[in-house]
Amino acid sequence: MTSTPDTVTAAILVIGDEILSGRTKDRNIGYIAEYCTTIGIDVKEVRVVPDEEDEIVTALNALRTRYTYVFTTGGIGPTHDDITADCIAKAFGVSIDVDPRARAMLLERIPEKDLNEARLRMARIPAGADLIENPVSKAPGFMIGNVITMAGVPVVMQAMLDVVAPRLKTGTKMLQVSIEAPGMKEGDIGTPYAALAKAHPGVIMGSYPMMQDGRFWTRLVLRSKDAALLAAAETEVVAMAETHKAPAAVVTVTRGG
Repeated sequence: MTSTPDTVTAAILVIGDEILSGRTKDRNIGYIAEYCTTIGIDVKEVRVVPDEEDEIVTALNALRTRYTYVFTTGGIGPTHDDITADCIAKAFGVSIDVDPRARAMLLERIPEKDLNEARLRMARIPAGADLIENPVSKAPGFMIGNVITMAGVPVVMQAMLDVVAPRLKTGTKMLQVSIEAPGMKEGDIGTPYAALAKAHPGVIMGSYPMMQDGRFWTRLVLRSKDAALLAAAETEVVAMAETHKAPAAVVTVTRGG
């Protein structure tokens, strides 16, 4: 009997006016999504919201009730517009104050005399949250319930993700196969590919046009948590690709990427 794959889901909530205005180009969404896929967490949704309390609280409450985990990035620095921690405390209905553990972490990098009101904002943690250590700049993130709150600076976020990942529940990992061949065009394979997708409901099939050396190609990506189902679909899709490739072209199959 085939066992049902375990599924653990997540959403990413990016917080910051600078992302929405285009002043800062997000580098965290793709990193978190790829990281989660590798460890067996399926990212199902991404939202970007401004530095506005109502927007953050509303998005957070919607996402945390729908998915196993919510990863937030941004808005936990020392300035007035860093309101993520306060918004998360409000969403969970808990108090927030300077956490002695977080304060001690800041003192590992900042002298006591320089630990002013602004810097202490980075030590304000919702009651009941577990800290996420920050080996880069010491100001911690935190996890409360199923919400993982991390910095927006990519190098810091990545370090925090490494710290918190071992604490998370993971599911069956998604397997992937990419199939492509010179001369294979979406318009030519659309109908037979749709038929194959219908014949293999346990496999997610995507089609992505590309151009190389002035020629259109199509990359077909198959994804499944069941290796046997994926292998069966791969065989049939490769056979289809062979009939639609350019003369003398070679069908290329890449697994796991």
